[in-house]
Amino acid sequence: MTLIRLSLTDFRNHAAAELMAGPGLVALHGDNGAGKTNILEAISLLAPGRGLRRAALGDMVRDGASGGFAVFAEVLARDDLAPVSLGTGIDPPHPGRRVVRINGSAAAAASLGEWLAVLWLTPAMDRLFIETAGNRRRFLDRLVLALDPRHAQHSNRYEAALRARGKLLADLSSADPQWIASLEAQLGEHGAVMDAARQATLAALSVELADQPDAPFARPLLTLVDSEGMARTVAHDEESLRALFAARRRIDAVAGRATAGPHRDDLMAVHAATGRTAARCSTGEQKAMLLSLVLAHSDCVARARGQRPVLLLDEVAAHLDPLRRGALYARLAAQGGQAWLTGTEAALFADMPGPVTRFAIAGGRIAAG
Repeated sequence: MTLIRLSLTDFRNHAAAELMAGPGLVALHGDNGAGKTNILEAISLLAPGRGLRRAALGDMVRDGASGGFAVFAEVLARDDLAPVSLGTGIDPPHPGRRVVRINGSAAAAASLGEWLAVLWLTPAMDRLFIETAGNRRRFLDRLVLALDPRHAQHSNRYEAALRARGKLLADLSSADPQWIASLEAQLGEHGAVMDAARQATLAALSVELADQPDAPFARPLLTLVDSEGMARTVAHDEESLRALFAARRRIDAVAGRATAGPHRDDLMAVHAATGRTAARCSTGEQKAMLLSLVLAHSDCVARARGQRPVLLLDEVAAHLDPLRRGALYARLAAQGGQAWLTGTEAALFADMPGPVTRFAIAGGRIAAG
């Protein structure tokens, strides 16, 4: 998958910007605050979800702009297809509503995943393994989404049923049991599909990771665990999930939330070489495991969909020593696909193997460089 053209209008600090890129590596360099990460965020909005910053739509509008914002791209989704046009943004009359267009026609945000898979690694993710289970679930679901674009639809319907059930349980004594049972049936249906997709993604990742050496990037061993920290060895089925929710109605009513189910699962990682959990590893080891995971996931997508996802690697090069930085560039170049990388200095990208598209970013202005 390759973005051959990217256009931004009133997005963050970019009043009007256009970039043309080819396959291979895309290097963006410039001072802090120049707008490099904003470009990566714009690309991330061309996939389902809230983007790499999970920001509110209004926060993405350029200061001083009178209307909304727009992100547009032409994407080569497959070598045998013509480029597809993807666009997203907000219109001034409806500032809280995201607009999505595919080849000029209105579309649901979830349908973007059928054309473009995007995965990113940012400095904010360095603490992923020591942050909340919710952050790790969202990370895992992005991995799943790149392999199965339908995952977003099942996740959205599961969350909607979960919220509706929670409102009914707030006044359990007067709630209609049949209505609750209907919602629990939906939770069973969509939760089972979600869980199967997560399990399949972790299985595929484990196969790819098993073929990777422990150096120069640390190799993680991945496990899905439940809310009690126990490894999930058996996938949820629809009926067992429905029964789980039905049995926990009173517990959940008292807790004010659904206390068990796929929305409470967590992703656990262990350093393969040392056996330490990721949370107990050094910051450098955690970052290396994340990088190894992202590279393995790119291999998974390539194998499953016949095209690699677009990788967005924000300030990754600056935190790697020269040996690992060279190894990263070599691997990205060898595997094909397109990867966008940011850094404060052009020298960080001097030794990149080709083809490389280079841009210098300064104050929202973009120049070939």
